[in-house]
Amino acid sequence: MEPSHQPPPKGSAVSAQAPVTTETGTVTGTETRPAPQADGGLRGSIRRNPLTWFFTLAFALSWAAWTPYVLSENGLGVWHFAFPGSGGATQVTGVLPGAYLGPIASALLVTGITEGRAGLRTWRARMTKFKVSWRWYLVVLLAVPATLTLASVALAGRGPALPPAMVLAAFLPGLLIQMITTGLAEEPGWREFAMPRMQRRYGPLTATLLVGALWGCWHLPLFLTEWGGGPHVAWTVPVEFIAMTITFSCVMTWVFNTSGESMPLVMLLHTGVNNFFSIAWSDMFPSLSDGDIGHAILLSTTAAALILLAATRGRLGLPAR
Repeated sequence: MEPSHQPPPKGSAVSAQAPVTTETGTVTGTETRPAPQADGGLRGSIRRNPLTWFFTLAFALSWAAWTPYVLSENGLGVWHFAFPGSGGATQVTGVLPGAYLGPIASALLVTGITEGRAGLRTWRARMTKFKVSWRWYLVVLLAVPATLTLASVALAGRGPALPPAMVLAAFLPGLLIQMITTGLAEEPGWREFAMPRMQRRYGPLTATLLVGALWGCWHLPLFLTEWGGGPHVAWTVPVEFIAMTITFSCVMTWVFNTSGESMPLVMLLHTGVNNFFSIAWSDMFPSLSDGDIGHAILLSTTAAALILLAATRGRLGLPAR
């Protein structure tokens, strides 16, 4: 009488039966090996969809942290409370906490769950990759203010004024502060975590456009506050801002890829733009208003993006595999 063979019930721990061979070469029976358990639950979902979870957490955490700022007198005025400081000074207390909580915290959390210590070591290696050619630093330090100056000259119709010595003295310290605040808050998420994974899945150009658009949309609640000229701001302002983040992302992707994924260099590029407008721009172009800042950035980043896309045939420095 032959033994009956019935498949194990669903959910059984038995996945395979392998023959057991003795030293003489005869098969004596089978051994049962445990099947790998399905990767379920929240951790399993994060492991299967790391990019979706990263973007969801980055938006949710930052927007939740920005809610008091948006509702305060610095924003919609629903709550009769104002964040300390005046003008741009409220960015430190109202904007920066949410900026730190979103991209960088989400990147670390998802990396730790999906890749463990090895992934965190890779993350740290990119974040501390200062050893690139000194020419890279020189190009970024000089090209950013030079390009923005040319764009501002085109808008103003006249050359720049020489900034005071105090402004020149504050330029490098301001850049260091921007690296610690804006650079460290945003780029470890958008560029360090998202770009390598997005490029592997979609290619460099599509990945850049997607990350650029999401990066811009992440800022949207801030246009209801004094940070973005709100709360009553024209719809064209955030639209122009998102267009700028897309074109600027092309430049940042090129620097990220061609520098061997050096995050300090990418952060220097990002914060160089912020620092130029925070420290020197108003003294150099007194005839332009704050509303022209967005025009100048969009003009310069669009020109740079078109040149890089043409020169690299859309690869943006990513080596062909």
